[in-house]
Amino acid sequence: MNDKSVPQQQRRRKVAKTEVANGSGGGDGGDTEGTETNGLTKIITSFFFVEEQEKSDKSQVEDKMMFEANHKKEHGDVFDTSNPIKKRKSRTAKPAASIPSDAAAAVDFGYDLNLATSSGGVATEKGGDGPQRRLWVKNRSQDWWDKYNSSDVSEDEFRKAFQMGKDTFEMICNELTASVAKENTMLRDAVPVRQRVAVCIWRLATGESLRLVSKRFGLGISTCHKLVLEVCSAIKDVLMPKYLQWPNDDSMRVITNEFESLSGIPNVVGSMYTTHIPIIAPKVNVAAYFNKRHTDRKQKTCYSVTVQGVVDPRGVFTDVCIGWPGSMPDDQVLEKSALYQRANGGLLKGVWIVGGSGYPLMDWVLVPYTQPHLTWTQHAFNEKIGDVQKVSKDAFARLKGRWTCLQKRTEMKLQDLPVVLGACCVLHNICEMRREEIEPELMNEVVDDEMVPDIALRSAVAMKARDSMAHNLLHHNHAGTSFLS
Repeated sequence: MNDKSVPQQQRRRKVAKTEVANGSGGGDGGDTEGTETNGLTKIITSFFFVEEQEKSDKSQVEDKMMFEANHKKEHGDVFDTSNPIKKRKSRTAKPAASIPSDAAAAVDFGYDLNLATSSGGVATEKGGDGPQRRLWVKNRSQDWWDKYNSSDVSEDEFRKAFQMGKDTFEMICNELTASVAKENTMLRDAVPVRQRVAVCIWRLATGESLRLVSKRFGLGISTCHKLVLEVCSAIKDVLMPKYLQWPNDDSMRVITNEFESLSGIPNVVGSMYTTHIPIIAPKVNVAAYFNKRHTDRKQKTCYSVTVQGVVDPRGVFTDVCIGWPGSMPDDQVLEKSALYQRANGGLLKGVWIVGGSGYPLMDWVLVPYTQPHLTWTQHAFNEKIGDVQKVSKDAFARLKGRWTCLQKRTEMKLQDLPVVLGACCVLHNICEMRREEIEPELMNEVVDDEMVPDIALRSAVAMKARDSMAHNLLHHNHAGTSFLS
């Protein structure tokens, strides 16, 4: 029997005894027989009433216990009527006195609360035919995103904000819909695909802190961080196989013809360059990421990771190697790349990739002369090599100009960085293929200190081929004479 019903039963018995006393002890011998019969009737009625009330109380307690037992079987041991409610702890939770009673009820059913950190919070109800559950969320303005998401915003204004036109943005959203779309839940509506992609592209294009991105799009800081990583991962998985790939045989012939028209050097299939992306000092293996050359030049401690890229004559990346520590010179980064392994397997037999003085001369890597006291022929060759190498430098300048996050020390974890950098390269390719213009003032000058490798000449065959090309360029009027000025 429920403990709360015991005092009530005791009070009822006390009342009954009082009535008995009043009925039996009130006369002094002069009462009539009818009066005694009336008192006895009242006593019997009072005891009968108490007994019926006790049966009713007992029945209610049994019904309640049965209801709780059935509820535990169906929903688990969610709450306990004999103990106080145990609320979940939250990093942003306020004292219990400030939490609305509706939100406290939601905790009982195992739903985490997104408590507002200011007075601008509201409790929203979700759910259809099932039980209504209330979630305490913070009101955030989405006016900025609503403006750019509408058809009223101009093409130039949209391009200035996202570094691409509306059509290109729409194409990317359509390509990624299957990978990034989420379904609505009983707690909240999912962030739309367009807004998800916009958060990622805006973050990459501006390099703004997550706090500012959160204010612009009306989303939580952690939500924005999660969206950036999810969309970048989708770009790597879905778009990279389509828009960043090594050229096939037909494309290779077109590329070699264009590079030969540019420089006079035959059989060039790509221009290669390695740049550095600044990072915050990592917690482990710090020395490996310390960039001594940038530190000496800027007089400021610098840490970085490398991005090695090969581009075609349009500046579109055909191969990238991302994420090696900034202390590694260009030749070591090349040796660690998948391109190096494929070339040693015969992929680049009979063709050249042009690199700077930081790379070694090999059977498939063509670099300028680096020894002192060069001849006119060697000067002329270096000038033409510089024309080819300028293609990759300009491509990296546009890459860093479009995606400003590459110019700043990123807040992301080191293990997430390769995916984000790869997404930037893919988005760069899409913009280049679709002829998306970049503002000249956004072009970022690429300055990376190239170090001549310890073993700069690694192929006798390549040395002879380079000398022959230099001779042909000079004597067939393909070489320039600007080195004389």
